[in-house]
Amino acid sequence: MKSSVKFALLLILVAVVAVAGYKFGLRQTATPPAASVPPSESAAAAPVKTGPNAVPAPVQPQREPLEKALALREAGKLAEAREALFTLLANGGDAQLVAEIQKALGDINMQLLLTPAPAPEKVDYVVQPGDSLGRIAKIHNTTIEVIQKVNALRETIIQPAQRLRVTPTKFAVAVSKTQNTLLISNDGKFFKLYRCGTGQYSTTPVGTFKIADRIPSPPWWKDGQTIPFGSKENVLGKYWLALDIPHYGIHGTWEPETIGRQSSQGCIRLINEDVEELFIILPVGTPVQVTE
Repeated sequence: MKSSVKFALLLILVAVVAVAGYKFGLRQTATPPAASVPPSESAAAAPVKTGPNAVPAPVQPQREPLEKALALREAGKLAEAREALFTLLANGGDAQLVAEIQKALGDINMQLLLTPAPAPEKVDYVVQPGDSLGRIAKIHNTTIEVIQKVNALRETIIQPAQRLRVTPTKFAVAVSKTQNTLLISNDGKFFKLYRCGTGQYSTTPVGTFKIADRIPSPPWWKDGQTIPFGSKENVLGKYWLALDIPHYGIHGTWEPETIGRQSSQGCIRLINEDVEELFIILPVGTPVQVTE
């Protein structure tokens, strides 16, 4: 073989080796691809900004009016907060938002009713000769207990020319056996919503009734025997609001776990704290509608 051919073959061999070495070097120095990280892990790894420079999470648009209404309540502007919440309730929303609005409205309504806080529906009444708290309560369709609380009266004795703050009411009660809820409205507007228990096997009667009597520390009659208040066998709790249908009423319970279920013997039961509120605010004659 001629020397020129050998030299050419040597050059080709050197070139091949150089190209192979160059490609191998590229593979060694190339940046490896980033590992795939699940979105949840990536988010968890991201640092959370805290401290004075942290940016607060934005309030959802549908919650902004609720936050403004709650701010009015915190500022003591209860009547204004109530009107804002009425508007929100009329506009509706998702179930959670509506539940929050109803909870806030119920709390504000009770506070306006049972405290001296100003409200458009409240009136000043001048006690007349021969007046009694019972008579004044009946005129305004309220209860003695409400008048006492608003005016900080420890007793029922009043004097002529005495000025009292009184709130006329038009309460109505609506009980849903399916949802196990008790809704109070005042003059057709939402007042407060409670969870209740109703009769097992649908024994709570359906229809429109009235509160016929209001009894604190009620005894219970069972199988022809009287079981006094305080007995472990007395299931009526602290208060009894009798309906104008024999043997049925709204009462408390010592078994809060039964609330929200059809578990009573036919009556409508609430936890003792809730039935106490009803006892205080609902006068005799309040209509009670029970539906399936």
